[in-house]
Amino acid sequence: MAGTDASIYRQFEEAVRRGRLVAMATALTGPTIGAKMLLWPGGGSEGSLGEPTLDAAARERAAQVFASLRSERLTVETAGGPVELFLDVQPPPPRLWIVGAVHIAAALVTYARALGFYTIVVDPRTAFAAPERFPHADELITRWPDAVFAEVGLDESACVVVLTHDEKIDNPALAMALRSPARYIGALGSRRTHAKRAAALKALGLEDAQIARIHAPIGLDIGARRPEEIALAIMAEIVAVMNGKVE
Repeated sequence: MAGTDASIYRQFEEAVRRGRLVAMATALTGPTIGAKMLLWPGGGSEGSLGEPTLDAAARERAAQVFASLRSERLTVETAGGPVELFLDVQPPPPRLWIVGAVHIAAALVTYARALGFYTIVVDPRTAFAAPERFPHADELITRWPDAVFAEVGLDESACVVVLTHDEKIDNPALAMALRSPARYIGALGSRRTHAKRAAALKALGLEDAQIARIHAPIGLDIGARRPEEIALAIMAEIVAVMNGKVE
């Protein structure tokens, strides 16, 4: 194995171990078969597939596979003929950030954990965010969520659900989430509430295209009424988004 490939493998392995989004491009056919290139979100890369045309194709396709979080095989036409590439995407484990330690949140944690999500409930109100109410959550944080988001940095595997109905908590949290590459962002409330929320977010400097990322009213329309049903509708929408069935 070449020294460069060994370095790329080490970086790839380290990124996966640390839960960082990364992809490895490999030439499956052609004169440079086996050549590898490490790809990062944002356009960064290391190594080469042995031909500028292949490198450019891998970088161009990387944005799409990072957005879908799915590995992909593609054919690239070169001067020497078609070459098959494989882009192996390794997303970090999905994390569900729940803003608001309300009744819906308790059921949402249960459903999310059953689906393999790491669950974090964030609420500065200690009367709500009590350990005895959320013993099943992976983390319970009694701080302002926008400050937490600013520290941790939401990545492409993050899903954010905002549930408090308190503008002082919800809107700054949404503003931080909308400026991140979070996979899913949803907020509880009626269409009228969301219209008011959108105006407040514009006042915070968000653009229409950013605000349009919010799923509101939150959840798939299954006629949900009880907290457990609303949580089920939210989780179903998150799964649909992650599987590419809903934008």
